[in-house]
Amino acid sequence: MVRKWARMFNEGRENVHDEARSGRPSLVNDDLVRKVNERVRDDILFTISDLSLHFPQISRTLLYDIVSSHLGYRKMCARWVPNMLTEEHKTQRVACALTFIMRCHKKGDGMLSRTVTRDETWVFYITPESKQQSLHWKHTDSPKRKKFKQAFSTRKIIF
Repeated sequence: MVRKWARMFNEGRENVHDEARSGRPSLVNDDLVRKVNERVRDDILFTISDLSLHFPQISRTLLYDIVSSHLGYRKMCARWVPNMLTEEHKTQRVACALTFIMRCHKKGDGMLSRTVTRDETWVFYITPESKQQSLHWKHTDSPKRKKFKQAFSTRKIIF
């Protein structure tokens, strides 16, 4: 192959890229992209496996290419938010933080030495949804999904 390339360049070839050649025609057309887009919009929590059941004549690789390249979807994780707070809760948290800062300024570092902290770990019997489990397809223009911290029942212990 190297000899072939060297001979071609000695004969005057200057381009290092392959010439266009006939090959297998692409299966992706506007009609197929439109059908896949309609199916995706019917069920936004789709998977490539779901799509392959509705389009059995098309390979999963080609479906992935249509969804990601042509339609602009990508897999996104939900953003973890500690708690779903109301405006009243947010105001109370800000007020508590400001009170603590004002006490720190008045009493100095002596107040911090009297502050008691502890380290604890909660062990749950139920495993919350993992990052991998929260993955789902989203369009690039869609807002990020929020996942709130789950409040568990008494099925946890302090360690």
